Order: sequence, then structure tokens, then C-alpha cells
Amino acid sequence: MILGAEMGFLDGLWGGREADFDSGNAATNAIELTKRHHQVSLTKQGAATGHLRVNLSWRMRTSDIGGSSRESLFRHPFKALKPAEIMGHGQSMVNVDLDLGCLYELMDGTKGVVQPLGGYFGDVNAAPYVKLSGDDRFGSASGETMYVNLDHREEIKRLLVFVYIYDQTPAFDRTHAIVTLYPSNGPRIEIHLDERHPQARSCAVVMIENVKGELVVRREVKFVYGFQAELDRLYGWGLQWGRGYKSKVDR
Repeated sequence: MILGAEMGFLDGLWGGREADFDSGNAATNAIELTKRHHQVSLTKQGAATGHLRVNLSWRMRTSDIGGSSRESLFRHPFKALKPAEIMGHGQSMVNVDLDLGCLYELMDGTKGVVQPLGGYFGDVNAAPYVKLSGDDRFGSASGETMYVNLDHREEIKRLLVFVYIYDQTPAFDRTHAIVTLYPSNGPRIEIHLDERHPQARSCAVVMIENVKGELVVRREVKFVYGFQAELDRLYGWGLQWGRGYKSKVDR
């Protein structure tokens, strides 16, 4: 009888979460892109104009309560009611420096990257119509933000938003990271980086692509063990890469 109650509780917990996020949640006004529902059209939502804000935020964590610990919830179902343990940044732990970047390709064939490394912060009012607002090295609540000028969507062919760990020990498994897109209209779009790839240094998160005039956002979440050059090879960008350094003055 107790087992049946636990299973019922878990079915409601996991089934409810999937229903809320896969189809959009009116209460949170958000759409979560998942493996099952992996893309959304900004054009069809009337959100393909204005500035699209792309935000990266993360927190350090020491608990595995979440997607990878579903098995433990069968033995201790009420752990689901307890939030995952989040550790603040202190001297006793290694800070993880996640960076937000974007590979871009324009309709005229121009290709490049927007990222803190090398000081390639981009431009929102001129090509590539993508601009990184700054570099958050400590995972603060505001995180890192990038802006895409969708009023120039006809000049944009594709944008690959990615996240990488700069000059630190790979630690995607120690963080809870989320990339959120805030269109000028309609619900925000969330992509969670919850998969466990402890040795990965980079992750292709989301592709924004102009498909026959329709602006489509597609979840990627592909972890790689190298840096931008490996992402480049994976998606066929064809850029030349060298060792880069962050600008001393962040914008």
C-alpha cells in the first residue's frame, strides 16, 4: 500500500513536470525545449522582431537531486520536496567560469564568433547583429547576456549559441546551468544543461536558424570535450581558430 502511494506520488511529480514544460506553462510563462519537443518557431509566435535577449545563468551544486537522480526518488520520494543543495562561491571550492558565445553565419556568407575570448563582443546595430553585454565570471543572478537584433533577421542565416568553460577544470556536472531566450513577444524559452558530461568543456546549446523566412529555435545540447574549434567542426562553420584570451575590461 505504501509502495502504491509512493508510485502515485512519483507519477504525478514527473508527469506533471513534463506536461508543464513541454507545452509551455501559463503559470511561469515559459516554454522548455526538451529532447521530445525540441524546437519552436519565433515567426509563428509573432516574436521574430525586436531584440532577442539570450541569458546564461548558473549555480554551483553538490547534490545530484534532479534529472539524473530519479532512481533515488523511488527509494526516498519525499526528497523531491527538498531543493538541491546549492553552494555559494567561496575559498573552499573551485569557481567555475562559464562563458556564453555565439557562432554566426549571415546570408551574404559572412561567418564569425561573438565571445569574451579575444574581445569579440559583436554589434547589435550592424553585422553580425549579435552583441555580448559582458562577462560574468562568478555565476551571479544576472548571469551573462547576449542580444540579437531580429529586425535584421533577413540578413541572418543561422546562429549557434554555445557555452564553454574557460581555462578551468571541466565541471559541467558541478553546475546547474540554464540558457533562457527572451523574445520581444510571447513566453521565454528555456534550455537546461542538466546532462552529466563531467569531462566536457563546451556545449552547443541552441540553434536559431532562418528556414525559408521562418525563424526557428532548435534545442541542441551537444557536449564536446574540446573548445570552439570542435563545435565548429561539428556544425561545419569552417573558421580558423587559435589561442584566445579574455579582454581585461569587460563590457
